[in-house]
Amino acid sequence: MTIRRTVKRVIDGDTFEVARKIQGTNRIRIAGLNAPELKQKGGSEAANKLRRLIGSKQVTIVPVSRSYNRLVAHVRRNRKKIR
Repeated sequence: MTIRRTVKRVIDGDTFEVARKIQGTNRIRIAGLNAPELKQKGGSEAANKLRRLIGSKQVTIVPVSRSYNRLVAHVRRNRKKIR
């Protein structure tokens, strides 16, 4: 299943929210990406990088699983996989 959504806000370097819910949640964690938390060293930089890549843009989401009330998914922007 492939879903297109607009990114509403970037939470940190590997998690963001979309405007419309998918499978009951609007919070998406990027599969295979493990960025530092905001308060950790490099966390703000990771969040800013993700914001530049997908902030307020439309992305393609391929759900993989769920974790901590988030959808874990592969994410693409302009056919490029976000890693």
